[in-house]
Amino acid sequence: MEVSASAAAEAGMMVGHGEWRDDDGRARRTGTVWTASAHIITAVIGSGVLSLAWAIAQLGWVAGPAVMLLFAFVIYYTSTLLAECYRSGDPCTGKRNYTYMDAVRANLGGAKVRLCGVIQYANLFGVAIGYTIAASISMLAIKRADCFHEKGHKNPCRSSSNPYMILFGVVQIVFSQIPDFDQIWWLSIVAAIMSFTYSTIGLSLGISQTVANGGFMGSLTGISVGAGVTSMQKNRALLCVMSCQDTIKAPPPSEAKVMKRATMVSVATTTVFYMLCGCMGYAAFGDRSPDNLLTGFGFYEPFWLLDVANAAIVVHLVGAYQVFVQPIFAFVERWAAARWPDGGFISRELRVGPFSLSVFRLTWRTAFVCATTVVSMLLPFFGDVVGLLGAVSFWPLTVYFPVEMYIAQRGVRRGSARWLCLKVLSAACLVVSVAAAAGSIADVVDALKVYRPFSG
Repeated sequence: MEVSASAAAEAGMMVGHGEWRDDDGRARRTGTVWTASAHIITAVIGSGVLSLAWAIAQLGWVAGPAVMLLFAFVIYYTSTLLAECYRSGDPCTGKRNYTYMDAVRANLGGAKVRLCGVIQYANLFGVAIGYTIAASISMLAIKRADCFHEKGHKNPCRSSSNPYMILFGVVQIVFSQIPDFDQIWWLSIVAAIMSFTYSTIGLSLGISQTVANGGFMGSLTGISVGAGVTSMQKNRALLCVMSCQDTIKAPPPSEAKVMKRATMVSVATTTVFYMLCGCMGYAAFGDRSPDNLLTGFGFYEPFWLLDVANAAIVVHLVGAYQVFVQPIFAFVERWAAARWPDGGFISRELRVGPFSLSVFRLTWRTAFVCATTVVSMLLPFFGDVVGLLGAVSFWPLTVYFPVEMYIAQRGVRRGSARWLCLKVLSAACLVVSVAAAAGSIADVVDALKVYRPFSG
């Protein structure tokens, strides 16, 4: 039975150059709940999970786990609100919003679009720098672990992290040539496996240390309330939710339903790991918990296991870096294509064996990676700055915009019970974000007191 081209187009399955296409004319998406979950897990379970013992030490046994559960709920709930905004109008056939900014533009518009763009892309740029520094620290930790094993724990085993930042940058230049988010699903799966690997090792070492101690350490109230809040909210899952959702295959079921399931799977999985790693690390070291269980040398032996864990961190960060920078790449490249549609530099491609490389993509993405690498070397304490960016952006990106877009799209009546609950949630998270920002500013000020450029 023959099907006309117009009928195929209406069905959202146009054939072009022998390739199935979706309702928007783009190559047919193939993502599933599992690939979307892998993307989110890669973004969420960063090496920061190894700092949760320190974070709980600031809050204690009562508030620490409670804060983690609270943030998990908030992030899951607002992620489901954001998932509803992928399509404008009908959840199956409405116009797609490819990025977070597209969703804000479609639902809120005006100055809020520019504000969202500035906050989002500044945060993503900061994350890229933070991951470069974190990867170099883990690579350096491998060298130091071997040094401690050979020369003893009292040897300082000092070394510069700058060569490792450069190495990480070179690797990212290569992976950055992957054209778009949909084609890095395999990298996200590898990265997710690596995150479970080093988290499990950290958890196992924490359990063994707790057994060796003969019981749980720590206190009910911790060291000082407030300092740990910043660490608790470094979850930037919502920054990549829309990009992840844009990889999911066309309805039925709707992308929103698939994304909600993926969010539930990923948030539940990461929360369990966060709770286990944070609580067992705190049980092992109590109020003396290091800021990173693996690179802060809470453990020295077995050194080979520490090497495996830190190598897994590096591999994970290679994938996580791509998950966060691909939205930046896509934004700039779409803007350039619209600005210079006939530009030879924009459209020209180079053939390298079986591969085709865009000249503009090669140039611009390489320049971006070089910029993040240089800033990482210039400001080795940038982790504190990233913490500040995370604190400042937590409320607008994680709560305010998803809530306001949901209210606008669903037409939630002003003054209704749902409207009031959403507004209360937004206001409460604003207070937390301000408090966390204050703590992060103090960290940055302390770091500036001893700052020396390229001192990594």
